[in-house]
Amino acid sequence: MIGITAWLSSASDATPAQGVGPSHRNEHVGGYMIIPHAGRVDRQYNAGYSMYVAAWPLLSYYPGHRMQTGLPGTWMFAQYDGAAPKNLYSDVEGGLGWWTDTRFPTTTPKFIMGGVGPNFSEIANGPAHGAGTWQKPRGLYGVAQFSPWLLFPLDGLNVKQGECGGLFGYGYLNLPLCEPKPTTEGKAIPTGANCWTLFLSTKNFKGPVAFFPPYFWSHATVREPRLAGQLLDSRPMDPNRAVQMETQYTPCRLASDDRGEWYARIAPISFPRDERGASVLVHQDTAYDRTALYNAVAAWFAGGSPSKGAIAPQGAYQRVFGDKGYATWQIWWHEDAGPEKKVPIAWNAFGTPTAIGPRTFGVQWKDTLTEKGGGLVTLPEYFRLENGRDEKQAKWVPVAAEEVPVETGLRQIQWTRPAEGTPEPYTTPEEPDSCWKKPGPVAGPFQARLGDDSVVTYYWYRFADQPALLNAGLTKEEREQLQKRVEMIHRSWPKDRDYLAPPTVGALCDLDPAQLVLPPKGMEAGYVPIATRQEWVGSETQPHGR
Repeated sequence: MIGITAWLSSASDATPAQGVGPSHRNEHVGGYMIIPHAGRVDRQYNAGYSMYVAAWPLLSYYPGHRMQTGLPGTWMFAQYDGAAPKNLYSDVEGGLGWWTDTRFPTTTPKFIMGGVGPNFSEIANGPAHGAGTWQKPRGLYGVAQFSPWLLFPLDGLNVKQGECGGLFGYGYLNLPLCEPKPTTEGKAIPTGANCWTLFLSTKNFKGPVAFFPPYFWSHATVREPRLAGQLLDSRPMDPNRAVQMETQYTPCRLASDDRGEWYARIAPISFPRDERGASVLVHQDTAYDRTALYNAVAAWFAGGSPSKGAIAPQGAYQRVFGDKGYATWQIWWHEDAGPEKKVPIAWNAFGTPTAIGPRTFGVQWKDTLTEKGGGLVTLPEYFRLENGRDEKQAKWVPVAAEEVPVETGLRQIQWTRPAEGTPEPYTTPEEPDSCWKKPGPVAGPFQARLGDDSVVTYYWYRFADQPALLNAGLTKEEREQLQKRVEMIHRSWPKDRDYLAPPTVGALCDLDPAQLVLPPKGMEAGYVPIATRQEWVGSETQPHGR
């Protein structure tokens, strides 16, 4: 068995924080916070979900583009009557967080949609935002804009800068916007009619934002017919979703003292704190059946009474959280070219992930080991390795700063944002015969200056003529039917009405107000804002963002 002191013998080539000497190792913390539920949800609640998640700055500084960390979120998989198909991974797994490909990051999280085609063949994060290039798009056309009042930036939807613990309500509900098709790309392979539509509930915006056209899922079945009828275009949602907080990278530095004892310092990690000293992280995790919204909208489109978009409470099931939550955070490192090693952090020494009431989950903190201030709880920064020579028993336990030997140099570290240069702008095709120009926009360009120090250029498109729908496997007649249905919704569903049931704890957060837009006169129904460019415009004398 290799002793852990041997595992820690190599030097790292990662970019150090200010003050790190040559003996320090630059490593990272990663893992999950497991958020359990009590009992299972009946299969009938398979028409969508929603939940409220706290939005806050996990770190006091942005550590660079190695950071890929989410705040609490979920994975929306398809529901099957029996076993799921083998060798298939496909879901919706976006949420609040930070990603390595975020171009204009700040300490405030952003939101992406995170639609995943079969086995990550495609990824769609928002309108015109996804995997691939414009020459070979792999999800760039996977999301269609729905709202005429909310601009969705190419780099992700921005929460208002400085938000600290406010609740961000979001979820996906299936809307009957499209009809099923017996063929896909001219082949006898069906495309379903599910339109999983993103709904938000924030202080300054409420309602549907964007949706995945069924073709985003189904067109992969042309290449792989075994998956026909097995993806989210035709399958309902599995209501028994996992909810977790996935942390993939937080900076950490390691050093040993004169006796060979190992110590670690983790960049300051914070959680929101309420008046009771606890952190509310997830609230009202809800699953819906078709009576919640789908049936009323379908009846409206068939000539019945208008649907106001309000979700019927009898079609909603609020899941109950369990009290056996835990964190699997570990310190990870590499030994030269060897395999990655990891040792757990003794999370239970300073906090207990647990239910805070039946429909709210968070963390109860142990006051003796956490610092408080500014509406946040900051976790311990310093740790000592215990049982370092026993791979199975080894763990990092928190210690006070004064317990860390001076010779380690860990107390002298100053955490600073690395200089990474000016990010490349997001662009979209400019060719006159492209779907972006033919038939093209009807108004613009307009610009919005965001709190992340970027500027978004956007145009107004007729809903059915937006690029995503021109690449959604729809005929002109099918797009016109979709246009009529969306115009009905635009006229009847305002942005300041509750769609998702409001939270019963805490307060809602704000979106960046620069994203709130008004349609040009005469285009109040049936037109949508589409971002075509996003570029950094901040100071050239400092690293981009905050």
